[in-house]
Parts: sequence; structure tokens; C-alpha cells
Amino acid sequence: MTSTPHGTPGEPDPLRVLTLDRLRCRTSMKWRTYPEDVLPMWVAEMDVPLAPAVVRAVTDALELGDTGYPAGTAYAEALAAFADGRWGWDGLAVERTAIVPDVMLGVVEMLKLVTGPGDPVVVNPPVYPPFFQFVTHMDRRVVEAPLGAGLRIDLGVLQEAFRTAVAGGGRAAYLLCSPHNPTGTVHTAEELAAVAALAARYGVRVVADEIHAPVVAAGAAFVPYLSVPGGEHGLSLMSASKAWNLAGLKAALAVAGPSAAADLARLPEEVSHGPSHVGVIAHTAALRDGTPWLDALLAGLDDNRRLLARLLAEHLPAIRHRPAEATYLAWLDCRALGLGDDPAEVFLERGRVALSSGIPFGTGGAGHVRLNLATSPEVITEGVRRMAAALG
Repeated sequence: MTSTPHGTPGEPDPLRVLTLDRLRCRTSMKWRTYPEDVLPMWVAEMDVPLAPAVVRAVTDALELGDTGYPAGTAYAEALAAFADGRWGWDGLAVERTAIVPDVMLGVVEMLKLVTGPGDPVVVNPPVYPPFFQFVTHMDRRVVEAPLGAGLRIDLGVLQEAFRTAVAGGGRAAYLLCSPHNPTGTVHTAEELAAVAALAARYGVRVVADEIHAPVVAAGAAFVPYLSVPGGEHGLSLMSASKAWNLAGLKAALAVAGPSAAADLARLPEEVSHGPSHVGVIAHTAALRDGTPWLDALLAGLDDNRRLLARLLAEHLPAIRHRPAEATYLAWLDCRALGLGDDPAEVFLERGRVALSSGIPFGTGGAGHVRLNLATSPEVITEGVRRMAAALG
């Protein structure tokens, strides 16, 4: 797989465009959950203007009144071309895709295809909290296989979790987060192939949430799970929503490996009614024409990762932090600060900065916070200043 080129001549860094006053005019969750004196650096919304290609596509659709139900394969075709050009993966077959409302609802539908009520779903905590919520709400049970050294998949722990999951009979699934949220770990081809081998050995079906796939640091290389040996039995969920800040324009794609095509074919037809047609248009435009904007964003995120590391070393050296290989999130180990299991609560109350609490991320989350780096250098600097002030 190829690494991602960063930076495009003439393309401005979208993280440096919007002022804090302008951002506070937004009405989304990030900007309306807390009072105005709180600096929000928590939920995965980016402080950027939309890519021009997306704005043009959506504006054209609205002017035309093209706001009906989604149809066609343009989204899948755009994703296939992006995957080939970006990751060197030409195995994304349009006929083995289906549009779904968003990644997590797509995860639910994929798990319905390969498991039944009461069946186990293995996850790698600390991990995206909706993994726990959606799995339990659909009457499946979570089996944890915590990340190991270096916040990477521990194959021995995963094998034991698979063994436990299948011990009672029934069907089992593994909900893989790749790249991993909140740690930003990019799983290697070797790690993913080992996962596929274990899954085959124990009869566990892999469903991969690959929503952060386009957001990788310079020098890192995302590897699609379906591209590794054994990955042909897997199911993947992909979307342009994280990389191009399109969470409010709902759309995602379910992708099946060759040996999972029959499973995807059983997806109820009505699931395709859930995505927004305007969302599909926006995501298609992002993947097809929004790569210069994405490259400028990735260069800005690389700068922000370096900035955060410098600021933490200077103002909060007790926080343990490893710059992420992917995502625009930073996973901060605050246990040495003595703030208890939920340091995010302390930073909010004393410093007026909102971070994501580590507790909902499961085992390994206590004493940690997740910080959103997809903002301006000025906001990052002010956020760290407020965190440090909270300890005074």
C-alpha cells in the first residue's frame, strides 16, 4: 500500500480559515452542547469550511431541487477510484457495495447479517463508545479484547477473546476499528492478515469500521482489511464523512469481500432508503474531486500533531501522549496528574475546555481524555493553556 501525499501547492490549510467567532455561529453538537465560555475540543467535528467541490455539488443539487431518494452507484464508483489511487487497492468492486445511512447504522446492519440475538461481538478497547452502545442495543453482547503494548492489537488477547466468544455456540463477530479510534493506531498489513487468520480459525466474522481511512499522518499507510489474505470473508463500512467533515450529510457504503457477497446480498432493500441523497452527492464529490483539499487538511493535521506534542511537553509534561498515525484525535494519558478516573470533568470545570472523557471508551479509558486536533493552532494552544490552568 502507498503512503498518503500531504500538501497541495496553492491549496490553503482549511484548519486556518475560520475564526473562533465564526465557528461559534454553528448550531451543531460541538458548538451547542456547552456554554459559550467553554472551548469545545471533544466530538469529531472539524473546524473547517467544506471542500469547494462539495459546496459546488450540494449547491447545484439544491438549485436543481435534486433532493429525492438516493439511487445509482456513483458513490461506490468514486470510492473505488479513490481506494485505487490512494491505497493502491483495486479490489473494491462496485457490485459488492450497498449504500447505508451512516457507518454505525451500517455496522448494525452488517452485524445483523452475520450474528443473531445474544451472539458475541468482540471489540478492542479503548474504542469508540458507540461500539458498546449499538452492539448492546441490538441485543448482542460485547466481548472485550483490550489493546496491548503500544496501543496495538494484542493477537494473544484477541485469540482468547475469539475462543471465549465461540465457546457457547452460535455465531460471533469481531468489530474492528481501523484506523483505531481513539488511539489513531494504523494496523499493518501483517497485523490484519494475522487477524484474518484467527478469524478463519475460530469462525468469527470480521466487520471493519474504516471511517477514518483517508485521515492518515505523513509516512503512514492505511491498509483496507478486505485487501489482506483472508480479508475476502470480511465486511467493511467506509464513508467520506470524517475526512471531509460531512457528518450532517448522512451517507456511507457497506463493502463486502468476494466471499461475503452473499451476506451483503441479504441486506434489506429498505436500508438503502435511509441515506440522504444530498449526502450521497456530497460524499461522491468529496471522493472524486476533493483530494487537493484533503491533502491540505492532512498537512495541517501533521502540523497540529507536532504543535500539540510541543505544547504538552512544555506545559503538561506529566501527560503521556503518542502522536497518532491516523484520525484527527489525540489520546492523552492523564493518570499521572492525579485527577482521578475522569480528568475531562476536571478540565471542563476548572479550565473551561471540553474534551471527551476516556471512561466510555471501555477498558483502558479511565484516566484518559480524547482531544480533537482538527482546529486551528490558536485553539490548540488555548486549549492546552486552559488544561494547564486547571491544575493550578
